[in-house]
Amino acid sequence: MEIKIDDLSGDQVARLIGEHLQSMELHSPPESIHALNLDKLKKPDITFWSVWEQEELLGCGALKELNAHHGEIKSMRTSSQHLKKGVARKLMEYIIQEAKRRGYRRLSLETGPMEAFAPARKLYESVGFQYCGPFAEYVEDPYSLFMTKEL
Repeated sequence: MEIKIDDLSGDQVARLIGEHLQSMELHSPPESIHALNLDKLKKPDITFWSVWEQEELLGCGALKELNAHHGEIKSMRTSSQHLKKGVARKLMEYIIQEAKRRGYRRLSLETGPMEAFAPARKLYESVGFQYCGPFAEYVEDPYSLFMTKEL
């Protein structure tokens, strides 16, 4: 598996982000969807990575800088053909190390409480994220759970 910074210009990445957004629409009302589209992922405060095995896209994830000491995990997604192969874990560990390298003291994320998000929550818990209240611009929402990790 190769993890690399991605400029979000490739068709495979666009399709995976599209799949991610469609999945969010299936499980959350529109006002509770916090997933970012391609244009929003291209903002200068976000670094986006893709995970590849030769020419095949396995997954993706992003890190948004909230401030000099706090980052947010965004757009974690494994391609449906590569679930349960360790793609998300490897990328999550990579992003955690990058956050530490940047000097962040905390990483946070928003996810859903529904059963569809259970595998993601299990992964986040396994790497040390704990449940917390809303952070940054988020507000309490029955369709959102918030997690954070001290680095």
